[in-house]
Amino acid sequence: MIDIPRLSASFRHAFFGVLFAFKHNQNLRIHFCVAALVIIISIFFRVNAFEMGILGVMILLVISAEMVNTAIEEMSDLITKEHREEAKIAKDVAAGMVLITAIGSVVVGFLIFLPYVLKFVR
Repeated sequence: MIDIPRLSASFRHAFFGVLFAFKHNQNLRIHFCVAALVIIISIFFRVNAFEMGILGVMILLVISAEMVNTAIEEMSDLITKEHREEAKIAKDVAAGMVLITAIGSVVVGFLIFLPYVLKFVR
């Protein structure tokens, strides 16, 4: 049986987590702005549904990676306020995850948009 109040509380907590990350993480706000720009450009170029799906997955990957990075940073700060090499490594690796994901999505975006841009300029 589904416990509706518990399920509702889970969604509230998740929504609060998204709002917290958005409010306190400048990079996440930048990712959301870039995502909105990608969606607008996709509509302008009339990107097909399959390609739009790929772009959507890439957007979700980057935003999810940034939120995991935020969670790791917050947890590291909770565990220790002093400079610890292990905390620095955890934060750096998490930031690297975001960087790799963002670079990958730029490559995917380039591969998807290039034919549309070339067709537009011809």
